[in-house]
Amino acid sequence: MTEGPRIYNLFPLLAGTVRQWEEHVPRIARMGFNWIYLNPFHYPGFSGSIYAIKDYYRPHDLMVDGEHDICKLIGGFCERAAEYGLSVIMDLVINHTAKDSILVAQNPQWFRREADGSLYSPRAIDPADSRKVTVWGDLAELDYKTPSTRANLISYFGNMIGYFIDCGIRGFRCDAAYQIPADVWHQLICFARFKDNGVIFLAETLGCRLDETQSLRSAGFDYIFNSSKWWDCKSAWLLEQYETFRHIAPSISFPESHDTNRLVVDLFENGITDNVVIERAYRLHYLRTAFFSTGVMMPLGYEFGFRRKLHVVSMSQKDWEFPRFDLSVWITAVNHLKAVTRVLNIEGPQYLIHTHNAAVIGLLRLLHDESSWIMTYLNTDLLQPHDISLKREGIETDINAYREITPDSAGLILHTNDMLTLAPGEARVFVNL
Repeated sequence: MTEGPRIYNLFPLLAGTVRQWEEHVPRIARMGFNWIYLNPFHYPGFSGSIYAIKDYYRPHDLMVDGEHDICKLIGGFCERAAEYGLSVIMDLVINHTAKDSILVAQNPQWFRREADGSLYSPRAIDPADSRKVTVWGDLAELDYKTPSTRANLISYFGNMIGYFIDCGIRGFRCDAAYQIPADVWHQLICFARFKDNGVIFLAETLGCRLDETQSLRSAGFDYIFNSSKWWDCKSAWLLEQYETFRHIAPSISFPESHDTNRLVVDLFENGITDNVVIERAYRLHYLRTAFFSTGVMMPLGYEFGFRRKLHVVSMSQKDWEFPRFDLSVWITAVNHLKAVTRVLNIEGPQYLIHTHNAAVIGLLRLLHDESSWIMTYLNTDLLQPHDISLKREGIETDINAYREITPDSAGLILHTNDMLTLAPGEARVFVNL
């Protein structure tokens, strides 16, 4: 069975130097992750943002500890990860560079320009309100529309991808993938796979319109990121998105990321301040996230309930927090269950099950042309227990007997019409006998 990616996002600025990254590898492996994702580790431009890259072949000063050769640094880390059965994904930021990038000086014709000739900054339109536009003034957008420029960019970044594959990188998270034409990605991905057929590509498409994601269908991405983080567990839009995405590529869910607030901040805003309840919410969110799609990603600090956002400019090791709790054992159990359960590693139809209880949702995942299924019941009420009757409505799949596989509660057998009690914030997971 091919396992989906279980990704630990080791945020470089918080983790420290590359040698200090290595200290995290054993515990990441113990938690059952199979990939480590690194945000940009390149030398940044004047803004200091790790996503405003000045030099792709020079390491960020804060990540250097003796060795300054970027390939030796990253290669050494990849070797350390491989010792523990982990592969490494790097951020591939090729839609733009820093405005003071060395590429601007060396190849100014590669960049988009404003009417006055100045460098054009990338921008994003809020899909919910086209009047809201975000402009990143520290960035210069590359020009993939002009044929000659496009050819030069494909050659330059193809060589760069090959360079980092040689350093030991085995995956690329493609930042703002929808901003680059699918045929460009197709050529870059084909080149990478000619060099190493096992390399994977993950498309970051968050915040874009559905048609922009669909335009990447021909690119050859292995995975795309979905928006389950923002789901209210009731609306139909996420399942509609999932159904569309799974025909493009399997998707990856996450409970929080460097682009979002920490989950605890959201809980505070909703009046939840008790650490026992907060930990309960973290357990629920991680299991829901891990079981919703083929892949799951978790950032450094989630397991400890960290509060500070993973800031791409100002964060450093001094922002390390005292753990609110340690969910490592729970995350290990969930990751193990995900790894060994076939239906959680292959995307198929997924349905929202009506439980006749507003606090409890049921999610049913199926495998095409197989009888395998997994049912997850989640009590979204963090303060009160709730009872439900195991009835299915509107789903043609024959479901009569349920075998529980929830971590710490495995083995219980239930049948249709039996009653199920869920503790506050509890998730219960069942498969067919």
